[in-house]
Amino acid sequence: MIGKHNAEHYIWGERCDGWRLVDQENRSIIHEKMPAATSEARHYHQKSVQFFFVLSGTLNIEIDGVEHILREQEGIEISPFVAHRAFNSSQQDTEFLVISQPNTRNDRVLVN
Repeated sequence: MIGKHNAEHYIWGERCDGWRLVDQENRSIIHEKMPAATSEARHYHQKSVQFFFVLSGTLNIEIDGVEHILREQEGIEISPFVAHRAFNSSQQDTEFLVISQPNTRNDRVLVN
């Protein structure tokens, strides 16, 4: 059994948390938490398809310049080579899953 209590934990971006629930070469599942008013850098992946699914709060995702607002129990898929960034513009923490196939390690390209 795996969960936040025993998964590998890391800090990313502007004080955000991540827990690696599944970390295989062909797939990763990460539980992430973004505090209010945090964001990540705009980027894309060359190989990975990603699916973001909100567990609690709301998550803003900019995909190719279009902003999407995901609420609890909503998700969105992002294809390779599509620039995107997640951010939390709310006043509350948001928690979500990021499912990537294959794993995104060494597959991130920053975009201005």
